[in-house]
Amino acid sequence: MTERIAVLREYISNGRHRSCRREIHWSLAEMFAAEKTSPVKRTAAALCAVLKEEIPCFIPGSRIAFMRTVANLPELYTAEEVEALKKQFSYSEKGVPFNFTPDYASVMKIGLPAFRQKIVERMASADEVQTEFLQCALDSLDALLELIGRYISEAHKRGFETIAANLEAIRSRAPERFAEALQLFRVLHYTLWCEGGYHIGAGRLDILLYPWYRHDVENGLLSEEEAFELLEEFFLTFNIDSDLYTGVQQGDNGQSLMIGGCDRSGNEAWNELSEKILLASCELKLIDPKINFRVSKNTPLERLELGSRLTRAGLGFPQYSNDDVVIPALQKWGYSLEDARDYSCAACWEFIIPGVCHEFINLDGISLPDVLMTAAANTSAVDFEQFCADLKQEFRKRAVALLERYQNISVMPAAFISVLCPVALEAARNITEAGRYHNWGVHGTGFGVAADSLAAIRELIFETKKMTMPELLEVLDDNFAHAPELRAELRSRMPKLGGRESERAAGSLVLLTRMWAEAWENLTNAQGGVIRPGTGSAMYYIWHSENFPATPDGRLAGEPFSANFSPSLDVPLEGPLTVIRAFSAPDMTAVCNGGPLTIELHDSVFSSADAEEKVAAMIGGFIRLGGHQLQLNTLNSNVLRDAQKHPEKYRELIVRVWGWSGRFVELDKIYQDHIIRRCGITYLG
Repeated sequence: MTERIAVLREYISNGRHRSCRREIHWSLAEMFAAEKTSPVKRTAAALCAVLKEEIPCFIPGSRIAFMRTVANLPELYTAEEVEALKKQFSYSEKGVPFNFTPDYASVMKIGLPAFRQKIVERMASADEVQTEFLQCALDSLDALLELIGRYISEAHKRGFETIAANLEAIRSRAPERFAEALQLFRVLHYTLWCEGGYHIGAGRLDILLYPWYRHDVENGLLSEEEAFELLEEFFLTFNIDSDLYTGVQQGDNGQSLMIGGCDRSGNEAWNELSEKILLASCELKLIDPKINFRVSKNTPLERLELGSRLTRAGLGFPQYSNDDVVIPALQKWGYSLEDARDYSCAACWEFIIPGVCHEFINLDGISLPDVLMTAAANTSAVDFEQFCADLKQEFRKRAVALLERYQNISVMPAAFISVLCPVALEAARNITEAGRYHNWGVHGTGFGVAADSLAAIRELIFETKKMTMPELLEVLDDNFAHAPELRAELRSRMPKLGGRESERAAGSLVLLTRMWAEAWENLTNAQGGVIRPGTGSAMYYIWHSENFPATPDGRLAGEPFSANFSPSLDVPLEGPLTVIRAFSAPDMTAVCNGGPLTIELHDSVFSSADAEEKVAAMIGGFIRLGGHQLQLNTLNSNVLRDAQKHPEKYRELIVRVWGWSGRFVELDKIYQDHIIRRCGITYLG
């Protein structure tokens, strides 16, 4: 990286820019309540208030402006109002737009003035409700334009003429240069967070930004080196405010982008900028933006080697998504071929179509071990087939119950983020209402534990008949306290995914994923959409396991499930390829809400000269076997344990947590311990 980028990186990493921030004492919620302000007006008024309070602030040496100086966003509802709303509606997480990527191109191609004019023209034929919505969008945009003007004035005062020129350009017309396009994206992305939404993705940046990149490089306006430096600075902007955008843990902020794959017409989307994105991320070694990489059986090996270089850096990404599986899966769920081809990833791994809908693809999670053990406690089955029928019935019961909980689902309207989607602007309604699709996604937790447990039940109770189901349940309730020999047998002599008799355990995984998929068949949600089951655990792998009893795979009570779609913890594995074969055995198109096969690699894997090529070949094997999503983590347990003892020495140590990467020393200990345990997995022979 250039010296300028290195200085900027150090400045941001050390948090020196945060000296510009201040806390605001807001009282908007009380005012809104007293005036009975409508929901959409509340969101717009709050955004305008935040933008008005923002103070133009610049990082020395930067060329891309805009960063948060207001550290806290205002509440929109009083505590009494929130309590009343929760009695009336069910909300997914915070009840605001999240896990969402707008259509940035709809603004960037025409520019802010022309975009403003489109809103004005749409108001000419709007009814009263639509007019209120559009006026809120217009007010928000005008507040943004006013802030851009203040930034321009301040930039001139300080002699930052490059910044002033780029901001003046995007205020007055569509961007023409690469730097202007990057600046406009930064302004839009910044404003969306200020509106109160979260886990807002960057979408398919290599497609979006490529026309401006190509224009400048091909016309000699920028050298490739200068364009790369701008790209790296652009990536740094994702890390300026990211500490304000926390989810369950610091780093869980959803600033993900997608590269590669095909375009809406089915043509190859990979371009020079796709490669530059991988190289920039590898060189900067920061947690944002998080890279997702669309691949297929036609992806060249050398392209996968570029991804492996980033894996080698230990960032926990790129995360690979297989077009050969994902696109057909989305079509099965009713997405058009063009939209399916345009998929990206939400905060972690859930597949979304940018700009055409806001779906609840991270609605909730169900523990598969809990479903299995509930069925075991209530079954009177005399053979394995009958037990599977009982298990299938329990899956269905859980699915119906979950949908009942969310029948009155609602989201607070947000006009600015909505009008960045042409379908919502045309309808003059919130994107959650106007979207082209209204499907929901549900996570399945503990596939590894559940599949190994089902394999043990099959052999122990229905095949060898060594014990009855009530006898097994009694041992589990006692947490193996009086049956250590049985636990040893369950741990070391029963089929395990990726380990001993992996193919037999994979048969149980096939059964479970089929039941998980069938549980949602012919069910529709409150919005008329279908349910997309997935294999991603999100944070539920901790939440669902903390107080969960012992299981038939030999796991003790309270021991954590593995994250995502991966082998159980503490299972000796035969090797990465055995793991890949086992977890590619099911029909992944049926459970394709997202949820990667997660494999931990010891950092010694990359000690050989041809390591990147070998890892790339492994990724290619995963694609050909029909895996849908893959996440590779490069770890060293000794380093992680030392980081727990001496966090000051490892401030920039990055790890993959579940579907996102964060700084290890900033994680709660329960997540640190889980990661250490994951990288302690051993491979046999």
